[in-house]
Amino acid sequence: QVQLTESGGGLAQAGGSLRLSCAASGSIFSIDAMGWFRQAPGKQREWVAQITSISGVSTDYADSVKGRFTISRDNAKNAVYLQMNSLKPEDTAVYYCRVVISRRNYWGQGTQVTVSS
Repeated sequence: QVQLTESGGGLAQAGGSLRLSCAASGSIFSIDAMGWFRQAPGKQREWVAQITSISGVSTDYADSVKGRFTISRDNAKNAVYLQMNSLKPEDTAVYYCRVVISRRNYWGQGTQVTVSS
C-alpha cells in the first residue's frame, strides 16, 4: 500500500505564509507526478499545483495561486511541498496532497489552512 502523510496546515493572517508537506511511504516504485488540491466548504475540490517528471521536472499552477505558491519535491524523501506566500482569505480550504504512482492516484488525509483578514 501507499500512504501519504500531510502536515503544515494551520492559521495565517492575510499576507502571511505557510508551508505544506506531504511524504509518501509504502510500496513505491516510481512517482510519476505529485500535486496539491484544495476544497473550500460548499465547493468542489479544485486543482492547485503539480510537479511532474514525465518529461523532465516541470511545474504547473492554477491561475488563482500563480506567483504566490511554489511547489517542490524531494525525491530522496518521496515528499512534495507547497510554499504558500501572500495568503488571501480565499485560500482558506482543506488542502490535499496527491501522488501518482503507475497511473494510480493516492491521496493524503487533508490539512486545514485558514487565512484571516
